[in-house]
Amino acid sequence: GIISLISLAVLSYERYCTMTRTTEADTTNYRKTWTGIILSWTYSLLWTVPPLFGWSSYGPEGPGITCSVNWHSKDANNASYIVCLFIFCLVIPFAIIVYSYGKLLCAVRQVSSINKGPGRSREQRILVMVVVMVVCFLLCWLPYAAVALIATFGKPGLITPAASIIPAILAKSSTVYNPIIYVFLNKQVSEML
Repeated sequence: GIISLISLAVLSYERYCTMTRTTEADTTNYRKTWTGIILSWTYSLLWTVPPLFGWSSYGPEGPGITCSVNWHSKDANNASYIVCLFIFCLVIPFAIIVYSYGKLLCAVRQVSSINKGPGRSREQRILVMVVVMVVCFLLCWLPYAAVALIATFGKPGLITPAASIIPAILAKSSTVYNPIIYVFLNKQVSEML
């Protein structure tokens, strides 16, 4: 889950850099691609290893068919890890996504204010794509984060195993939605279909 969140943030920043770059992209140089992949996996590893060394713990999630951080433990050790996960693995990636797509939208608006006509249509398509991607990100991860925070800081038993299934499935399926959104809202790709 963390890898998917970080990957979405890295991809949004890379998309922003690629779209606002003044020179042609070098498609034979994969250094930035590998750097993004290594950064995503390293950052994710830094946040998934601590429970193995005593900062919180892993345990069954929901009805017991998947494994996740132990959301139900009420001790300070566990609560601090949950808060850090919330900040560093949800809030910060979301801020990067909003920043990147916001800057991309501003760049597209600048270009379309210079070039009236077809640029306006492109700006609107990009705006729709950005809004849909951000909304999907929130719809996938906010319920999961809310369930985790309620389970950690709320009354014991408030979140039942059955109530945690849908947020967990939404969060774990989040990486599927961005490519689908991009395919259907990208004019070049949708014309080929």
